[in-house]
Order: sequence, then structure tokens, then C-alpha cells
Amino acid sequence: MPSRKPVTSASSCFWMSLKHLVVLSSLCSLISGYSESDRVRDLMTRYPLIDGHNDLALQLRILHNNQLSQIDLHNVSKVATDITRLHAGHVQAQMFAVYVMCGAQEKDAVRLTLEQIDVVRRMCTEYQDFELVTSVQELTNTEMRHKIGCLISIEGGHSIDSSLPALRMFYQLGVRSMALTHNCNTPWAESSSKLYNFYQRQNNSLTHFGKAVVEEMNRLGMIVDLSHTSWDTASAVLKHSKAPVIFSHSSSYSICNHHRNVPDWMLHQLKKNHGLIMVNLHSHFISCREEANISHVADHFDHIKKVIGAESIGIGGDFEGAVRFPQGLEDVSKYPALIQELLHRNWTENDLAYVLRGNFLRVFQEVERVRDQLHSNLPSEVQIPLKDVQNPCRLVLRPPDQRQLPSDRNSSSRAQHGPKGLLILAIVLLLSSIFMIE
Repeated sequence: MPSRKPVTSASSCFWMSLKHLVVLSSLCSLISGYSESDRVRDLMTRYPLIDGHNDLALQLRILHNNQLSQIDLHNVSKVATDITRLHAGHVQAQMFAVYVMCGAQEKDAVRLTLEQIDVVRRMCTEYQDFELVTSVQELTNTEMRHKIGCLISIEGGHSIDSSLPALRMFYQLGVRSMALTHNCNTPWAESSSKLYNFYQRQNNSLTHFGKAVVEEMNRLGMIVDLSHTSWDTASAVLKHSKAPVIFSHSSSYSICNHHRNVPDWMLHQLKKNHGLIMVNLHSHFISCREEANISHVADHFDHIKKVIGAESIGIGGDFEGAVRFPQGLEDVSKYPALIQELLHRNWTENDLAYVLRGNFLRVFQEVERVRDQLHSNLPSEVQIPLKDVQNPCRLVLRPPDQRQLPSDRNSSSRAQHGPKGLLILAIVLLLSSIFMIE
């Protein structure tokens, strides 16, 4: 009786072949010396990172009073960011945050914002490693020239002092993104934080003027950033904006239930908007504790990918703005360690190419496309009602009420017509009569 050959299914053959390929690939890597770190370096060389958030400008003010002449940005102590480490971390473009503290609201927030824009512009024009960019095309050109592109983002809508003309002037200075709030409400948008008591209100998380701000940002081609906004404000913006928006430095609420993170239901809204969430690395937002590690960070990436896909994810480290970072991700040079962890978790190189830069470029291009569609729209002239601002430092242009002039002015006016004033008047009249006679 002839012997029967064992039956082998097509799927079994496939998996056996795949195992052989994996083994062969591993052997080739060992023979050629092509390690995992080499793979990461090769990937990040082809797709260098666009980082959505960095607060170096804030630290330059705190530590050096913005005196760039006193430091060398290639190597800066007491911070996690400098040119040398940006190169080591394969950071090709950095969104530098222009941030002024909420205490400046109703005071000199606009002036302080201008000073922070100035230090970023100086930094990015005085150092040959940097190049200031304001468009997708400039960003692409910068990569080809092997420069680090500098994008400017305002962190907190209080910087515009509820003024659309101020917003437009910031755009002219190179600002291409603005977070609608920081840790304080504005008169027109609500923060996720309850740290400050500014402009507390109920059931009005994005006012009529707030919608006008979003519309004007769409018209200008300025990216709307929802990090730091309340969930109600973020949801309202996602429904109102004509262009994709970003969370420039926020993580997953399902993994760490911090108010700064984004819940799954809002991630679905973000997906419909074609927007982007750029994962924050601050330990408190990653593990909800003071300590975290790279694995905790990767958990956020995995979860968001599961909910809305890799095409909606980026990286917004928040270096210099936060205090504690995960072990192994202590500064901007450590980004390759995160990419290596994601490769270990079976993220494809195509997925990571999108995360590193492709997704941000897509959003920026779409923002510019919406801007071009709206090019015929005139600049908005919407003004915020004075009752909504309640700012004693805001000057109202109208003639002064004479009845409200200080009493000392009235008394000084009367004094001019006292005995001394009458004597001076008599001398003037006498001299005039003499000259008339001559």
C-alpha cells in the first residue's frame, strides 16, 4: 500500500515561510551588523520628526532674561533642549511655544507675547542650524537644506487680548498656530484648568467672539490648537472649524485620566475633523504619577491608534514646559528610544513615517487649502462686547466727561484767574497796547 503524504494547508506554508523569512532577516541583520538602533536611525533620517510643542523660549526668559548674546544655543545647561540634542533626536522641525503667564491677562500680555516672538525669531535667524518657516513649502525646503525648521505657536488666547487685529498682526510676525487657552479662561473660551478665576461662566464655553476667533484663524491659515481647552470648548471648536485642528501636546484620557488629556469620544470627533493629537510626554499626563517610563508613553500611542488610527497621531513633547519626563525620555535627544519601542510593538515604518511628520504636514496643508478657499473673505471686524471683557486697563475711545475730571484740575484752573493771574493778564495787555501805538 503506497504511503500517504501529509497534507499541508496553504496557511501553514505561509506561516512557515514567514518564520523562515524572519529568521533569515535576523541572520542577515547579525551578519551585516544592521541593529535595531540602525533601523531607527535610518527611519528617522528619512522621516525626521516634526515636534508639536517646546517651551524653550520660556526658559530663555526665566534663566537668561532673553539675552541670547550670553549663551550658546548649541549647548545650553539646565534645559532639555539645545541644537546639539535636537540634531541627536532627529528633530527636523520644532513648534516653539510663545507663552506668557495667565497673570498677564488684563495687563501686559500682548507686550510680553511680542517679546517672546522676538526671542524665537532672533534664535531662529541668528543661528545657521535654524530656519524660520511659515508654510508647508518652507518646511519642505528646510528639510532639503538639512536645517531645523522653527514654527511659532502662541500658547494661550489671552495673548491677543480679545482682539482680532492683534491676532492678524501676530500672523504677520510669523505665528502659525495658537492654543485658544492656557490654564485660564479667556473672555471667549474655557480652559480645562480651574487654577485661575478669570471669566468664570456657565454653558458658554465658546462665545460668539470665540467662534469669530476660530473663523479668522481659518481665514488666515493659522492652526487652531485645542490643548489646554476644556472638553466643551474643544468639542464646540471641532464642530465649528472649517480646517483640521490639533492638540499640540495632549495624551489619552483612557490611559491617564488627567483633565489635560483627550477622551475617546473626542478622539472620534477629531477623526471626523481630520485633525491630529500630538502625544505629550509629561509624566503626570502619561502615568498620572510623578514617575513614568517609555512603555507608559507607548501605551498612549497604542490606545489612540486603536481608537482612531496612526494617521491621526503626532508627537508634542512639551519639553521645557513640564518638569518631569519618563525615564529614557529626559530630553529631545531621546526620541529615537520612543520610536524603537513602537517598532517593538509592531508599528510599521509606514505608520511611524506618518507619526513623525506626515500627519502634521497633511494637517498644515489642509489648513493652507482652507485659507486659499477663503481668500476672498475680508478680515473680520467682529469686536468683543465691553461687558464681556471687564478689563479696567482697556481704554475706551470717547471724549472725557468734564464732570468726572479730578477736582484739583478745576481748582488749578480757578487759580490761574486769581490775583497773580490777573496781574499777568494786565501786563500782557499793556505790552500789546504799546506795540500797537508804535
